[in-house]
Amino acid sequence: MSISPKTVRIDDNNLWVELHDGRTLGVPLAWFPRLLAATPEQRNDFELSPRGIHWDLLDEDISISGLLAGMGDMTTHHYEAA
Repeated sequence: MSISPKTVRIDDNNLWVELHDGRTLGVPLAWFPRLLAATPEQRNDFELSPRGIHWDLLDEDISISGLLAGMGDMTTHHYEAA
């Protein structure tokens, strides 16, 4: 079985990714600020690859392995207090 994306759906609050192995992942759009700020048309203009999802116009790439690991947008650094 493959953990590649089969379908993607985006509502007002969440990104839903159905995987080829039968699982469906749901993550908040707040994890991905570029998607959150995008128009519905921009959100729906994506390409699927065996390893993830790509939005060319938004310069956004989301890997399935990252979603499974619970990671959101990794382009900004989040610092934690020691």
